[in-house]
Amino acid sequence: MSGLVVPPESLLVVRLGAMGDVIHTTPAVAALRSAFPAMQIGWILEQRWAESLCAKYALRSGARDCSRPLVDSVHIVDTKRWRRSPLLAQTRTAVLAVLREVRENGYQAIVDFQGALKSAVIARLAHSKTVFGMKNPREQPAQIFYTHAIRIAGAHVVDQYHSLAEAVAGRSLPKCAAVLPHDERAEAAAEKLVSQEKLFVLINPGAGWAAKQWPAERYGEVAKALARDGLQPCIHFGPGEEKLAEDVMNASTGAGLPISCSVGELIALTRRARLFIGGDTGPLHLAAALQVPVVAIFGPTDPARNGPYGVRNIVLRNPASRTLLSHVSTPDPGLLKITPEEVIAAARRLLEGPPA
Repeated sequence: MSGLVVPPESLLVVRLGAMGDVIHTTPAVAALRSAFPAMQIGWILEQRWAESLCAKYALRSGARDCSRPLVDSVHIVDTKRWRRSPLLAQTRTAVLAVLREVRENGYQAIVDFQGALKSAVIARLAHSKTVFGMKNPREQPAQIFYTHAIRIAGAHVVDQYHSLAEAVAGRSLPKCAAVLPHDERAEAAAEKLVSQEKLFVLINPGAGWAAKQWPAERYGEVAKALARDGLQPCIHFGPGEEKLAEDVMNASTGAGLPISCSVGELIALTRRARLFIGGDTGPLHLAAALQVPVVAIFGPTDPARNGPYGVRNIVLRNPASRTLLSHVSTPDPGLLKITPEEVIAAARRLLEGPPA
C-alpha cells in the first residue's frame, strides 16, 4: 500500500458513471466516511447519475442527511454533451464553472476510481497536489496524471475499489455496505407504482451493449411463469428501451407491468422488490446494494469481477461464454444457451428462501 502518512482532511472522488460503477464505488467511499467522519468528501459525476448520491430536490452541498448521506458535495458534469459541442461558448462556460466549483473547495487529495483518460484529466485539472489512481487503470494513459499509482487487490471490483480507498487512508479499513440516498418524493411515487398487496419481482431486460442482451421473448416467458405463481412482474426499462420493453410485454402476454422511472424512483422501487432478474447492468448492482436477492444472467462479462456483491444470488453463466471487454454487437453464444426454464427455476429457489 503506497498511500499518505496522514489521511487528507478533504477528498474529491472522481467516478463519473455509469450507475453500476457508481454503486460499486460507494462501499469504498462509505469505508472512508466511517473511518474519518469529519473528512470533507466531494464526488464528481455525470448529471444523469446524480440521484445515486443525492435526492433530486435536495441540496448538492452542505450538511449531510438521508437525502445526501454519503458525501458533503456533489459536483455535476455532462461530458457527453460537452464532447458533442466542444467549441461552443456554453460548453466552455460549463466546464470552467465546474472546475471553479471544485477548486474553490480546495480538496487536499483526489482519487480517480474510474481509471479512464477523461476521469484522470478531470482529477488533475482539479488542482490538487495529490491524485490517487490505479496502477493498471482501464485506460493506461490515465496513469500519467496520478501522483500515487496504487496496485489494487481483490477479484471483485468492489474489493478493488476498497483497496484503493485503503491507500488513501494509509491503513486497512473495515468493509462497509453501499450507502444510497432516501428521496421522500421518489418513495411516494414508488408506492403508487406497485400494489402493496402483491409481492413483485423486478425484471430488467436492458443491457449496456448487445452481447450482454438476453432475448426479450425469454424475459417474457419468465414474467409469464412468475405471474402464474401469483407474483407481479414489473418490467423496468430506461431511455431508448421502449421497444425492448414492448417486446417483453408481448411475449409475457400482458403479464408484466411496464415501468420507466428516474434513478431516485428506481432506488425506491427496488427497495420494495422481492427479487430482481436481469443481466450485468446498473439496476442489478443497485438491487444487490439494497440487499434484494438477484438472479443474474451473465454472458461476456466476468461475474467474479462484476457479479452481484454481498447478497443472496444465483448467477447463470454458460461455459460457452468467454470474458470479453470490447463492446461488440454480436450476441454472446453462451448467453443464448441460458433457457427461460433455468431462470424461472433460479427465481423460485430464491423466492422460497427467507427475505433478504
